[in-house]
Amino acid sequence: MTPPETSGFSPYEISENPEGGVRVCIRGDMVADNAGKMINDLGLLLRGRSLSSLTVDLKHVNYFDDFGALLLAQLRELVPGGRDSFFIVNASERIRDLLSILHFDSLNIRKVVEKKPSPGMFIRLGDATLRHVSDLRYAVSFIGSICLSLIHICRHPRSLRSDDTVGYMQRVGVDGLPIVALISFLMGLIMAFMSSVQLEQFGANIYVASLVSLAMTRELGPIMTAIIVAGRSGSAFAAEIGTMKISEEVDALFTMGFNPVMFLVIPKLVAAAVMVPILTLFSDLFAVLGGLIVGIFMLDLTAGAYMDQTMKTLELFDVFWGIFKGGVFGVLITWIGCFRGFQVRGGAASVGQATTSAVVSSIFLIILCDSLFSVILRYWG
Repeated sequence: MTPPETSGFSPYEISENPEGGVRVCIRGDMVADNAGKMINDLGLLLRGRSLSSLTVDLKHVNYFDDFGALLLAQLRELVPGGRDSFFIVNASERIRDLLSILHFDSLNIRKVVEKKPSPGMFIRLGDATLRHVSDLRYAVSFIGSICLSLIHICRHPRSLRSDDTVGYMQRVGVDGLPIVALISFLMGLIMAFMSSVQLEQFGANIYVASLVSLAMTRELGPIMTAIIVAGRSGSAFAAEIGTMKISEEVDALFTMGFNPVMFLVIPKLVAAAVMVPILTLFSDLFAVLGGLIVGIFMLDLTAGAYMDQTMKTLELFDVFWGIFKGGVFGVLITWIGCFRGFQVRGGAASVGQATTSAVVSSIFLIILCDSLFSVILRYWG
């Protein structure tokens, strides 16, 4: 009943107690070097025995450390009766002191290995509700801080960090223009091509110009521009502030007497509010150019006829309505990006989550706000 030993010496002696149960006598050392092997060996030896009680004799143990205590805890878990049926005898004073320091009597291995029960549906629902309520309260507070900072900027224009504002204008507008121009050009190209398939059947090729120009200036231009800015700049704002948050730079600004909202948010907000409408105007121009390419090379229209129909269809209100929506979308993108950045807690993983949340939330708010604008425009007219 003892495990094979290469030296012929067995560190275990297992016997039956006269009053019932099993007695294990351990010889040698109970330290980190052999604790794992002893756990496996004793587990195999005691498997299948009726362990109404288990007595461990430590009389012949020379050295004992915390891994030895782990071995004893594992043996105690094998006894169905637990602590009431597990006994340690002939332990030296040093072993007793170490077991007392480790609180062996209250040590429970099962608590370590047992899987934590997953919370129920109502617990998850309540937790999500409380989390969203907390986010809403913080969002309202954040909006209030931005409004107060804007009022301060209006009263003291020199307090605006102009250099940073110009830098953010370049990042949001100039650096984003190539991708906005390319996507808008392709959108105009696709819209003109798809609409021409139907309109050509009725000899109404000229109305391709009306469809492309009106759809892009009123709806698709502002929306596509805002989505691109949300993916580029909104995520960058969230990552920048989130990184400053976990590196405690935001706390350092507050400690030095700077207003973090004034210092970090307002330059981004002004830059986005100025540059997104300009990008929207460029988006409209490149979309019309894409439709013009289709009109000339596929619909046998002249450039003059196409542009003349575009000018007849569009009104200044349509253009300025799209530019106005672009400005509102820019403010929303900056607000939600900075808001998610200030919400970051923990480490790098939290920064990634905040960045993702900023993009998703921005796109949702853009679509929601555009829907409200459409309803307003419908009943306004």
